[in-house]
Amino acid sequence: MPSTYATLHAVHREWTAFRRPGRLIAMATAALAVIVLGLLYAFGNHASCDGPCPTDPTGPDGTLVSDQFSFLHQDLGENGGITVRMTSMTGTITYPPPHHDKIVPGLVPWAKAGIILKDGTRQGSSYAALMVTGSHGVRMQYDYRHDIAGSAVRGSEVSARAPRWLRLTRSGDTVTGHESADGERWTKVGTVRLPGLPETVRIGLFATSPGDLTLRRAGLGAATEQVRWTQAGGVFDHVSLKGTAAAAGWRSDTVGEANRTDWEKYFQASGAVEKNGVITVTGSGDIAPAGAEDGARPVERTLGGLAFALLVVLVVAVRFARSAYRREATGGAPVTRAELAAKAIVVGGVTFVTGLLAIGIVMPVGVTILKGNGIPVLGASALTTARVVVGTAAALALAAVLAFAVGALLRRARVAIPVAVLTIAVPYVVTSLPLLADGPSQWLLRVTPAAGFATQQSLVAYPQVIAHYAPSTGYFPLSWWAGLGVLGAYTAVLLGLALRRPPEKGRPHPR
Repeated sequence: MPSTYATLHAVHREWTAFRRPGRLIAMATAALAVIVLGLLYAFGNHASCDGPCPTDPTGPDGTLVSDQFSFLHQDLGENGGITVRMTSMTGTITYPPPHHDKIVPGLVPWAKAGIILKDGTRQGSSYAALMVTGSHGVRMQYDYRHDIAGSAVRGSEVSARAPRWLRLTRSGDTVTGHESADGERWTKVGTVRLPGLPETVRIGLFATSPGDLTLRRAGLGAATEQVRWTQAGGVFDHVSLKGTAAAAGWRSDTVGEANRTDWEKYFQASGAVEKNGVITVTGSGDIAPAGAEDGARPVERTLGGLAFALLVVLVVAVRFARSAYRREATGGAPVTRAELAAKAIVVGGVTFVTGLLAIGIVMPVGVTILKGNGIPVLGASALTTARVVVGTAAALALAAVLAFAVGALLRRARVAIPVAVLTIAVPYVVTSLPLLADGPSQWLLRVTPAAGFATQQSLVAYPQVIAHYAPSTGYFPLSWWAGLGVLGAYTAVLLGLALRRPPEKGRPHPR
């Protein structure tokens, strides 16, 4: 077994061999491709607004959110709550499939109506809500990203004969939600803490309904997204409040935009109506995290040059492996396992540093340029950003070592390069573009080495948000660590086989 000194000496020797002008220029080209193409993407995107663009709302944690709903509310102090009985929930969907030619009654799965406590009416402010949804039962949601399941009662099942009672209570920063079928026996849905709630908040009834998403597929191509406007309404009675000012009365507001569609103008306006103690609240929109489907850009969109860099790195790695066997083929000393391992360390290390520098430059600079051009960018925490930068560089390095192993196994560059490109680069490229249907794309990113590039995803797939979660929109089927594990497994197996493969015929086995 070689000593540490011998290993370091072998790595240094292979690093010296790697530093040929052609290889260094190729690696510099890969880094520049990532930086230049990423900056071109950032500079080429500008917001188009008549006058100053509106500011996109951000939640309590600073991330972009959707916050649009109809709100009938009163002021609430530090202690108190609201109890209501919901007797029906109805909705409208515009031009759904199959013919897309009618406006029909119906509820989309995440249509919402219920009670909410919110820090004012500003979009993005902290909140906790208890609601009945179109198809996902009773839910307690808070601060946009969090969702707690209650009973399985659907909005269409709520009626005067089978109503749903809802209750929200506040004690300082703590909010608790309960539900009941009869108003006597209550079941707790959840208790949450909203740090920094002011002394006075708004509490009341709300309704909203996100767009109806349909995916239309044609052959093997990626699905085309269609989002149609929807509206939902809830009917409430037996409304009781504690901790509110008795003389204040109800106020009706719309958080975000409302009443701009023809349906709202001429048929059913969004808002609240009270008659004989019965309150109907109708609204459209959503209260949820924002995503790429809302027009915002994830930070990894600045990595458009990664595919070109990957191609360059694969070619360099294969040719570096072939260089050792060229000497053997011409009668020189056979390639030893130690030499092959040192070469793999060098090619992986150089690729990692190259990727780390390029990605570490283009991501923060590109995001700054996009924001300066008025393009909303989905926020990512410092930890997530670091994971994307380091993880993507690691995936690039593992891909290089995998290509090196392929070159060492096949020992012919004209064969090894196409194999490496077809198994690593092609699945990555074709799944990131709208070229394949969702099924084949997800399959490729589960079983091929390209799964490792899930490390670049900063997008979060929220169960309570209707979206097209597919590779073509930036969502990998595996988590970043699982994808990296798939790539690492391929690399370990093929590199192990390469280290154990005997020398060319007539040569002694490498030691």
